[in-house]
Amino acid sequence: MNQETEKYPPNFIRHIIERDVAEGKNGGAVMTRFPPEPNGYLHLGHAKAICLSFGLARDFGGATNLRFDDTNPIKESMEFINAIKRDIAWLGFEWQQEKYASDYFPELYDFAERLIGEGKAYVDSLDAEQIRQYRGTLTEPGQDSPYRDRSVDENLDLFRRMRAGEFKDGEHVLRLKIDMASPNINLRDPTIYRIRHVAHHQTGNQWCIYPLYDYTHCLSDSLEGITHSLCDLSFEDHRPLYDWVLDELAMNLHPQQIEFSKLNLQYTMMSKRKLRQLVEQGIVDGWDDPRLPTIAGMRRRGYPAATIRDFCRRIGVTKSDNNVELALLESCIRDYLDPQAPRRMGVIDPLKVVIENYPEGETEMLEIANHPKDDAMGTRQVAFGREIYIDRADFREQANRKYKRLVTGGEVRLRGGYVIRANEVIRSDEGEILELRCSYDPATLGVNPEGRKIRGVIHWVSARASLAAEIRLYEPLFTVDNPDGVADGAEEAYRDLINPDSLVVKHGFVEASLAQAVEDDRFQFEREGYFCLDVRHSTPDQPVFNRIVGLRDSWAKIEQASS
Repeated sequence: MNQETEKYPPNFIRHIIERDVAEGKNGGAVMTRFPPEPNGYLHLGHAKAICLSFGLARDFGGATNLRFDDTNPIKESMEFINAIKRDIAWLGFEWQQEKYASDYFPELYDFAERLIGEGKAYVDSLDAEQIRQYRGTLTEPGQDSPYRDRSVDENLDLFRRMRAGEFKDGEHVLRLKIDMASPNINLRDPTIYRIRHVAHHQTGNQWCIYPLYDYTHCLSDSLEGITHSLCDLSFEDHRPLYDWVLDELAMNLHPQQIEFSKLNLQYTMMSKRKLRQLVEQGIVDGWDDPRLPTIAGMRRRGYPAATIRDFCRRIGVTKSDNNVELALLESCIRDYLDPQAPRRMGVIDPLKVVIENYPEGETEMLEIANHPKDDAMGTRQVAFGREIYIDRADFREQANRKYKRLVTGGEVRLRGGYVIRANEVIRSDEGEILELRCSYDPATLGVNPEGRKIRGVIHWVSARASLAAEIRLYEPLFTVDNPDGVADGAEEAYRDLINPDSLVVKHGFVEASLAQAVEDDRFQFEREGYFCLDVRHSTPDQPVFNRIVGLRDSWAKIEQASS
């Protein structure tokens, strides 16, 4: 899938940009930005925003800036900055400039002094709880702060002393003077500066006051020449404030903020705050746990970047919230991997088979196609001998005609090999099946015997020439299709929603050739699903393979189990 040919499909944002370009607005230029907070790893919802902002700018011959919204150094780190850059590059996008909100701290400070000088901002000495009380509610207007009518000189003096570090955290804030009775609560004298005596990862100890997002974002957009500022619907009510700041400061460029719906995915939590709790409390294996919707987690699980871009295009861009089916994401992955993932055999739950009439100590190499539909992918040689492993689920002592695998007294074909017959079951003292005693027909290699009922074809590996491997089977992390909604307002509630079978670890065997697997190699383990090497946990003696996606929908299994 060539990323350069991936056009974003028609949507209301594309129509707006098309009209602006046709009318010559901003000289016909299209400049977007992606402004992540460096306080966590990016997830699938961010991927939607990345694909939209970068994709639309590319489609119109424009460019996109990566700008870190680094206005709260308490929660930010270089780890997150580096991870965000790595994730965007992995998705296949290039930014024109790497910028930081902190790049504009001097300009933002000067703008704030200008607003104070024009009587449009004031220093408030209420504490955070008092400010919340004075703010009012969605149905009741707010009240003016008793400090709202401070003189311009007093406000400038206090603000400069805030900048100089004379006051403690929380002792004062700078607020815009708009309208405490506005029906839009975001216009009720919003705070635009707070005191934070903490070092910043970009500016060190140069500043002890930091601007807030609503003030910083619109001005950074304008200073960078952003024409279309795309964001999710949670910022729709903030747009009047975005416009107010730009208008009051008479900025040369007034970008257009356009909102679209967030991405919600079944059985998946998209709250970065709650994802961070999962990581910090050790519920998952770090930010790149393959069960998380983080881009790092999806990459480690084996999702190709092209499938994420394809998924983001397929779900479309609207203003209506919805909960996208997990089946759609899995379908994108299967559609991509099926034609190009080479086939290999892996036995996840091994059952030993002894082929009694095969010569002891002898091994032969069978030629097996790497892909059943693509001869160009060639063949591989797989060792076959007297002892093999099959999957335990592929044998029953008794079964009806619908069971197309091995039964006592019945025959099946081994993939790319011979027809075998199950003759005897060997059990432990406790009754567990330890191994099968079978026989093979040496005349059936590549030949279908006439008049015999061969139940089906099963996969296998050589017991002597296979590779012991840890195989990790992943299912959705949550048992409900909207964990964000159920756990909303109760930070610990999500614990009760964790799927205990979200990770099942098996110890099986795979073809010896998989010892050469490297990162980004993806295979279909025949009849099992698509897998990749987990380089984080693999060792030369113990490779670990993650199941990328099964051959059927995970969400369907959950639906059936709960019905």
